[in-house]
This record gives sequence, C-alpha cells and structure tokens, in this order.
Amino acid sequence: MKIGITGHQKLEDPINWNWVKLEFNKILAQCPKPFTGVSSLAIGADQLFAEAVFKHGGNLTVIIPFDGYEFKFSEGDDRHKYHCILDKATTVNILPQMASDEESYFEAGKKVVDLVDFLVAVWDGKPSRGLGGTADVVEYAQECHKKVVHLNPIICKVNELEDI
Repeated sequence: MKIGITGHQKLEDPINWNWVKLEFNKILAQCPKPFTGVSSLAIGADQLFAEAVFKHGGNLTVIIPFDGYEFKFSEGDDRHKYHCILDKATTVNILPQMASDEESYFEAGKKVVDLVDFLVAVWDGKPSRGLGGTADVVEYAQECHKKVVHLNPIICKVNELEDI
C-alpha cells in the first residue's frame, strides 16, 4: 500500500501540529505492512508525515519538485531536517524543472497522487494561495478518483472526501 501526503507548511496555531501528528499515527497504525509513504518533504505536513512513516516501519518515496529544491529551505535547521529525512528515503525521484517553481510544486503533487492508493491532506479547506497548493493537489486527487483523507487542522476534524 502507498499513502501520499499533501498539506500546509505552516498553521495559524502551531499547537495544532500535535493533533495532526496523532492523526498520522492513527492512519499509519492501521495500514497493512509493508507500506510506503510518498512525500515531497516540504516543511510542515510533508515532513511530519515522513517521520510518522518511519515511526510505523514504512518505507519512504520522495518526489523532489526540481534539482536544487533543498535551497528553498533556509540554511540551518530547516535544511538539515530535510536532508536527514531524505537520507532515510528508500526511493528519491527528482522531477524536471518546470517554467516556474509553482508549476514544479504542482507537478510534484500530481506525481504523489499518481503513485498512491490514497492521499492524506492536511488542509484548512480554503483555495490554494498559488498554483500547486494543497487545494490544487486535493482537486487533482479527486479528479483521479483517489481516496482523500482530509485532516482539517483548524477545527481538528477528519473527513473522507468524495470524488468530484
């Protein structure tokens, strides 16, 4: 089984990341083994999900939006954490650079969806602030008739989204 992640990098109330972590653990504890998590390793939901995958004994496939993606992370802790998780990945795929970073992020999100049996979306339910945001990836997953487990970190509620 392959489980993908899309989600926010920051939350209005950072304490809600604790709820997100708990929900990741509930989801992954129920997954038949062996399983693989699929992530682009963005700060926030992607990296927390990757850590939970390792905690539950899963493998990690990383979809990197473009060569040099690590330089989008600030030097220091953010970049170090990215590299630590990346070093533990079973598979790493680097996608070709698109015309813009946003297009590259969206392509990476679509690739995650294409590879997985279902998608976990840490999403406030609002439209994307730019191309390739969580809302865009969720919409693409629904168009592909993939199961989407929606974790709304604002109201701490879990829903399964229907196909559109």
